[in-house]
Amino acid sequence: MKSVFHPKLVNPPLEDPALFIPFFFEKRALLFDMGDLHRLPAKDILKITHGFVTHTHMDHFAGFDTILRTCLGRQKLLHVFGPPGFLKNIEGKLSGYTWNLVENYSHGFFLKATEVYPTYTLNRVYDCKDGFEPAEAPAEAPFDGTLLSEPAFSVHAIHLDHKVPCLGLSIEERFHINIRKESLKRLELPVGPWLKRFKKALHEERDPEEDYEVTWKEDGKERKRMFRLGDLADEITHVSAGQKITYIVDVVFGPENAEKIIAFARNADHLFIEAAFLDSELDVAYNKYHLTAKQAGILAGKAGVKQFTVFHFSPRYAHTAHLLQQEADQAFAEIIGS
Repeated sequence: MKSVFHPKLVNPPLEDPALFIPFFFEKRALLFDMGDLHRLPAKDILKITHGFVTHTHMDHFAGFDTILRTCLGRQKLLHVFGPPGFLKNIEGKLSGYTWNLVENYSHGFFLKATEVYPTYTLNRVYDCKDGFEPAEAPAEAPFDGTLLSEPAFSVHAIHLDHKVPCLGLSIEERFHINIRKESLKRLELPVGPWLKRFKKALHEERDPEEDYEVTWKEDGKERKRMFRLGDLADEITHVSAGQKITYIVDVVFGPENAEKIIAFARNADHLFIEAAFLDSELDVAYNKYHLTAKQAGILAGKAGVKQFTVFHFSPRYAHTAHLLQQEADQAFAEIIGS
């Protein structure tokens, strides 16, 4: 089964956190956290439609300026999300620059920021051509744990304790549609853009009795064939459980955080979780509100995740990073085997 999401850490585990999540066969991506982004090419930054910031410590938010600079002068709407106080942080970033020449841009760039509280959100839009001065007061909306919901997937958040509110994040595919290439060949249908439209129709749960037109170009000519949507789905697809990716950083290991994380990451296909210190430095981790590698492995094991990646290591482990990985793997194995 080919995954729809292809998550990858932008930086090595000793550097700033940022998880880039491109979509298979689409010029689109999401971003969890905005640490240093100099390793991310401009073409990838421009794919980002939604960015989610766990909290606004510098190592998680400094890359916002890189995104802003790349998007200026382009026709784009960028959605960004963050914890309580996020709108003030965004406005502080924007007010730090002079925007007297932005009226010369031929394209409009809009930034929609959402500040996330446990039961509600505050939303505000910033227009580049207005010098990012907001025209209206923030709009309040209820929050039930879902930040983004589309036919194919959704993004969820919980509030965790890092001595400041810190968001835990998950992206979940509703269900996965795998195309049977041998069936396409038998029906003499090519792989092409029509498959994206076809999958969209299935995710939207359109009436299987309706007609569905497959169109493609062949030898410079447009070809068309008509199918019943349900029949075509039965012929060429295999539907399975969707993929789930969870991202946890900068949290203290305490009963409330642990309970929340285990429930939130339950059965994730891939958990990205910080492991800042070895368990021999448990007191340091606790005082800095971070996890040890052992704690990360325990949480991954208790959540029953299929795969996990530890990252966001303290710089003190520059020459012994392998010990963090070993400690997390051992703790995970002990939980799974118990």
